[in-house]
Amino acid sequence: QVQLVESGGGLVQTGDSLRLSCAASGRTFSIGAMGWFRQAPGKEREFVATVSWSGDVTYYKDSVKGRFTCSRDNAKNTVYLQMNSLKPEDTAAYYCAASRYGNTVRSDDYAYWGQGTQVTVSS
Repeated sequence: QVQLVESGGGLVQTGDSLRLSCAASGRTFSIGAMGWFRQAPGKEREFVATVSWSGDVTYYKDSVKGRFTCSRDNAKNTVYLQMNSLKPEDTAAYYCAASRYGNTVRSDDYAYWGQGTQVTVSS
């Protein structure tokens, strides 16, 4: 099993930045790509970003490209989501997820999930 714990969420204003962290523990050797998803109230969970095991390959939701950066430090078993120029529409609970395979935008391909961290962007 793999355990994931997110941190770094909070209440910010439009244009501010936040960095989310996700620490993995347990059978971390089984982890491949890692991803971030988010879910706003009344909406379905959606893909935000993913990073390959090596950290060299990333994919992003179109609306966050150029503003969010996903990275990982395998020595620390931690993945990050740097969020800049935040907008009210970024308000959601953000979830970290770990896949046993390569980069994917499908939530079904992620075997392990964190408990989520709330990001609220005020206008």
